[in-house]
Amino acid sequence: MTPFICPLCQTDFQKNNNTQVCANNHHFDIAKEGYLNLLPVNAKNSKNPGDNKEMMTARRAFLNSGGYFQLAKKVSELVSSYLASKEQAEILDLGCGEGYYTALLAEQLPTQFVVNGLDISKVAIRYAAKRYKNINFCVASAYDVPLPDNSIDALIRIYAPSLDNELARLIKASGYLITVTPAPRHLFQLRENIYQQVNEHAQKNLAPAGFDKIEQINLNYLLTIDDAASVENLVKMTPLYWKYSEQKMQSLLAQRQWNIECDFNIEIYQRQEN
Repeated sequence: MTPFICPLCQTDFQKNNNTQVCANNHHFDIAKEGYLNLLPVNAKNSKNPGDNKEMMTARRAFLNSGGYFQLAKKVSELVSSYLASKEQAEILDLGCGEGYYTALLAEQLPTQFVVNGLDISKVAIRYAAKRYKNINFCVASAYDVPLPDNSIDALIRIYAPSLDNELARLIKASGYLITVTPAPRHLFQLRENIYQQVNEHAQKNLAPAGFDKIEQINLNYLLTIDDAASVENLVKMTPLYWKYSEQKMQSLLAQRQWNIECDFNIEIYQRQEN
């Protein structure tokens, strides 16, 4: 049984052949890769919202090279630690993209835990569902998540946008929200190529309404890259790509080695009891 609910009437699904049908007879086909597309047509701001294929392909290639493995490992360790006392738990990776972090997380958690991934990009979810069969994936908006109230024990949000009231609706009392945002020196060497004065990212963030911050971790390491394609993929998967002129990109890629700082804020919040 899928953990997702109908995005139109918020009732549970029952599977009928290759279709999920809710109590009010709304039908959603299960894609051949195994995911559900639960983004209503009237909720789309464009024909194919979310990251496009070029951005997704670049991010997939960079992540598969291990550039952010330290981040993925740390987030997985934190979720495992905070849920260590649970026999059953439900986890949501909000804005999961092609499922890189989601999959590493699922590997670290007990097999009876339910791991879900959600993203607005259909191309990313299609790839994720095709590659990672033990995770429930769906296409949906992070602002209107098709999961029941108070159903999530731990929600992971890596760079993804969200609404405080939606986070509070989804996460159980005393459940956890783990967020990752860029810390002050993140990708500084790439940013200094395009800005005369580089503004540092925030050192910390405020707790969302309804949550208390219980831990903050700074993860900082130097990434040494010898491959121009990896550097190009890193740029393409970030908003910096739109700032790089062709001339600046060629100048960047002409180097033989790149030393780039990775600097992340990892913040853990706990849902208030009431």
